[in-house]
Amino acid sequence: MLGARRTGQGGGKGMTTVPRTAIVTGAARGIGRAIATRLAQDGLPVTLADLESGRAALAEAADAIAAAGGACRTAFVDVSDQAAVEALVADHVAALGGLDVMVANAGVTLIARFMDTTPEILNRSLDVNFKGVFHCYMAAARQMIAQGRGGRLIAACSISGHRGGDWVAAYVASKFAVRGLNQCVALELAPHGITANVYSPGMVDTPMYQEIDRMVTEREGRPRGSQIRKMEATIPLGRFALPGDIADVVSFLASEQSRYITGQSLIVDGGVCMN
Repeated sequence: MLGARRTGQGGGKGMTTVPRTAIVTGAARGIGRAIATRLAQDGLPVTLADLESGRAALAEAADAIAAAGGACRTAFVDVSDQAAVEALVADHVAALGGLDVMVANAGVTLIARFMDTTPEILNRSLDVNFKGVFHCYMAAARQMIAQGRGGRLIAACSISGHRGGDWVAAYVASKFAVRGLNQCVALELAPHGITANVYSPGMVDTPMYQEIDRMVTEREGRPRGSQIRKMEATIPLGRFALPGDIADVVSFLASEQSRYITGQSLIVDGGVCMN
């Protein structure tokens, strides 16, 4: 069973099957919701975590998972707050008995030319995109080490963590930082059987990219939708990703099938950025 672990002693006698569990941050909508839905389908009880401002969307996502037969719960967290993330992990463990998969998905995309990037934009990008992953990895790793059965640390990166781009200097900096952090964590935690990997989406059909299109076209005086078409034309597979395309990759990284993969960034972008 993909979503379970075995506990007990000796030759199968007294062995019981206990569900592995997961936390997904930024789970109210978009990629995070798709990931939480997929992990629940895989048999993992999931805590869906997001900002309290996303309460309605978070409840809707949880209701949809429950209606499909998945086990889930919700929690509110600002991942830039280390104490809040530690409380999230403690609450999850108290409710579900352990933690096996941490998906640090929460992130922000703040658009500005490099010369127009304010301290507020830079700090917010780093606080959420980089420090948020740092906090999630650390809190989850402490729990996983204490449990002594390994685990999966998984974080959102981006093709912007592999190459630069216009309008996203702060975002790119935060995502390159995530890749570097992930490699360090993978090295240090390997002796504990804990893997650390990131997924790097390209352009995804979510409201975020509609907002990018709006902001860029307004500032450059171009027709609405032209930025989307410009970006789509660069994708060899000819379309934006769907959130489910990303969730499929995270499902693999969370599974036993990825047991010999660590410190990696899996690019999911339709062929835009090739290794």
